[in-house]
Amino acid sequence: MIQPANRSAWPIRRADPSTGPITCATCGCRLKVDAFEESWRHFPGSAGRDARGCRVECVGLAHDAHGLAFVGHTAG
Repeated sequence: MIQPANRSAWPIRRADPSTGPITCATCGCRLKVDAFEESWRHFPGSAGRDARGCRVECVGLAHDAHGLAFVGHTAG
């Protein structure tokens, strides 16, 4: 996937769980629900990247309903 050099050009929509999918507040990637932990995570990809190929620090972290990562809460 070709990604723009300037990530600030991507509009990151504020997550609203009542009206649509949850997206990461850091990179804008769509997140999947983790029903066991009542949280959201990036779709899995290769090591250190999500399914879109993004390399963001929160790729292995659980996220809340607003797309914000829980610091220090890694994938089990």
